[in-house]
Amino acid sequence: MPWLESCAMDDRVRFAADWLSGEVSKTELCEAYGISRRVGYKWMGRYASEGVAGLADRSHAPHVHGRATAADLVEKIVALRRARPTWGSRKILARLEQLHPLLAWPSHSVTHDILKREGLVSARRVHRRPPKRLGELITPERPNHVWAVDHKGWIRLGDGGRCEPLTLADSYSRFVLAVSAGSSTREAQARPVMERAFREYGLPEVIRSDNGHPFASTGTAGLTRLSAWWIKLGIHPERIDPGRPQQNGRLERFHLTLMEAMRPAAANRAAQARRLNGFRQDYNHERPHQALGQIAPASFYIPSARPMPRRPPEPDYRADFKTRKVRANGEIKFNGLSIHISSALAGEGVGIEEIDQGWRVWFYKEAIGLLDHRGQKLLPIYPG
Repeated sequence: MPWLESCAMDDRVRFAADWLSGEVSKTELCEAYGISRRVGYKWMGRYASEGVAGLADRSHAPHVHGRATAADLVEKIVALRRARPTWGSRKILARLEQLHPLLAWPSHSVTHDILKREGLVSARRVHRRPPKRLGELITPERPNHVWAVDHKGWIRLGDGGRCEPLTLADSYSRFVLAVSAGSSTREAQARPVMERAFREYGLPEVIRSDNGHPFASTGTAGLTRLSAWWIKLGIHPERIDPGRPQQNGRLERFHLTLMEAMRPAAANRAAQARRLNGFRQDYNHERPHQALGQIAPASFYIPSARPMPRRPPEPDYRADFKTRKVRANGEIKFNGLSIHISSALAGEGVGIEEIDQGWRVWFYKEAIGLLDHRGQKLLPIYPG
């Protein structure tokens, strides 16, 4: 399974530090980093025997490759690239085939690898893009219609600890439902904050977030354990477009104001939590809000009529749906094939509806993907 960050080495160093701290269970830690327990134990074994150096990637290439490109061909490829530094592997290969048609030239991908090995091309940085947003963002029309959630960005406390507040607010009234003083963006820290807000204020219809952890993933369905839990509670998860924080602008604007309670940082986490809570009370009940006609948000907010249940209800799929249970590896068995749905849904039941385009996959009331008529892979559902 992949690491969550673009630099795997940095991820592994942080993972080793978190593992040794013992603050969370090994299962939760591996889930937070998007890896299996087997992979986690593998890297910790290397760390134990070799230290940080053991966390670096190792080459899987054989010492002697039976199909290595002949040295004279490599020389010609490199020479032409130096003469034509703007040409890519395809263009270089085409020209060499014209100049030397009797020679057995490698494929363009092998040619690219040769140039890369010689330091003549730069590797493209791979960006793992989240799934596209489905449809238009919902405009909040009443309290508890749309809640917004995000992490503020971290500060260093006086004792050296890290504080990365989670903020939760009602987008219609601007009422701030929660501001935590957590130390990370892990699901294990975010969920208790949201549980307390749900119990105190009830459930919203929609929760809007960015595409970061723990709210969204890069899988086809874009689900995490946290957003899957929202769906089970009857809450629609809504993601903004990547790189468009203005789509969650009301919460972003609140974050600027929140800096009043974060600079200078408090001496420790308990003191910072008291300061954030005091700021929230003042913001909700005393502070005039310009967008609300200089009236405090508490004058516009009322709790939700939907209380949080003791336990989420079971899914109620239609009688014509086929149902499958998602395995621990995130796959289901369907029409004789193993199909990956989402690791976030391990142990959960999904419903499969036959439609003209194939089969639509549901998790509770949310359509999470499409299996075409070949049924080999879960595809995203796009409007239109």
